[in-house]
Amino acid sequence: MIALKKILVATDFSEPSEAALAYGLELARQFGSTVVVAHVVENALTGAVGADGFVFSDPGLQQHLEASARRRLDTLLSDEDRAVLGAETIVIASNTPAYAIVDYARTADVGLIVMGTHGRGAVAHLLMGSVAERVVRLAPCPVLTVRRPEHEFVRPDALVAVTKA
Repeated sequence: MIALKKILVATDFSEPSEAALAYGLELARQFGSTVVVAHVVENALTGAVGADGFVFSDPGLQQHLEASARRRLDTLLSDEDRAVLGAETIVIASNTPAYAIVDYARTADVGLIVMGTHGRGAVAHLLMGSVAERVVRLAPCPVLTVRRPEHEFVRPDALVAVTKA
């Protein structure tokens, strides 16, 4: 039997990430797992160098980015998710989202990472890379990637009840 104590759902607030959250929450219900929903924000304090070499550093900007991400994350979980699944949200500041996700999974003893993938074409993938692909390669645990739209395995309870009848 597979024992999943903690599931990490990484989100960038995109449509594939919404689908990944639905999968992560349903898997947590099925396995009795806790859920952590994480979003990686850019670390504005490390990447703000102008063309003339001037370093722009505004701690208020970083705080604003993180607070904004927290507000968006809080809307993703219901009170039931928090009470029943012990669901929580975290914001991680990093300029390398894949490494931040993998590092968190390793230090928090995550059993499964669930994340959306945009399914870009070969040229776009070559130019931009893929956070999901890097996470799959580097993760210390299994990774479930979810595209949207795809065949839906997670159905609302009403549909499940009708199909069983």
